[in-house]
Amino acid sequence: MKLLTVNMGHPTPSPHAAVEAGTGIFKRPVNGPVTVRSPGPRGVGGSGLTGDAVVDRRHHGGDDKAVYAYAREDLDAWQHELGRALSNGVFGENLTTSGVEVTHARIGERWRIGREVLLEVSAPRVPCRTFQGRMGEPGWIKRFMGAAVPGAYLRVIEPGEIRAGDPVLREHRPDHEVTVRLVFRALTGRRELLPRLLEAGEALPEETRRQVTKYLGRR
Repeated sequence: MKLLTVNMGHPTPSPHAAVEAGTGIFKRPVNGPVTVRSPGPRGVGGSGLTGDAVVDRRHHGGDDKAVYAYAREDLDAWQHELGRALSNGVFGENLTTSGVEVTHARIGERWRIGREVLLEVSAPRVPCRTFQGRMGEPGWIKRFMGAAVPGAYLRVIEPGEIRAGDPVLREHRPDHEVTVRLVFRALTGRRELLPRLLEAGEALPEETRRQVTKYLGRR
C-alpha cells in the first residue's frame, strides 16, 4: 500500500463555487515533502496540508475533514465508466492511494503514512455543486451518490511530512462495522441506517452524531 501523489490546490474562480472567493477543488500533484497538521475546527481551520486551499470553510476543511483520500483503483473504475482520462487529484483529493481500501475503511481506522504522519478515517465525502461543476458530467452528483464510492476524509493524529511514494500502513482497525460507505449511505438517503453509526463511538464526527440524534428524536 502506498501514496501515489500528494495533491494541492489554490483558490480558483468558478461559477459553481459556493463562495465568491472561488474554490480549492482544482488540485494537482506536487513534488517534494508536504507538512501535515491539524488545521483547527471547521469554520476556522482549512486543509490539513500546509499550502493547500480550502476556500468554503463553512462546509469544508477543519479537523474532521483535514485530509481527503481517494483510491487510484476507484478513479480507474470511473475513468472506464466515463470514457475519459482522470488524473490524480481530479476529485479534489489530497491523497491518491494505491492498494489502500478507502471506501470500505472503518471510521476510526488509522493509517501511518511515511515515518511521521498518522491519520484517522473520520467521514465520507458528500458531493456538492462545486464538484458537479468541476467534473462537467450530466447528473454527476446523482451518479456519484449512486455508486457510493465517496473516498474518505481523515483527521490528523500525529503531524509530520509526507511525500509521493510513501508507504501506507494500517496501524489500527476498529472492531465495529461502520465503514465509510455505510456512513455515506446513511447520510445520502438511507436514513434508517443512521442509528448504526453510533457503533463507531468517539471516532464519529460530532456533526454526524448530531444528525443521528436528530433522527432518533423524530422516531
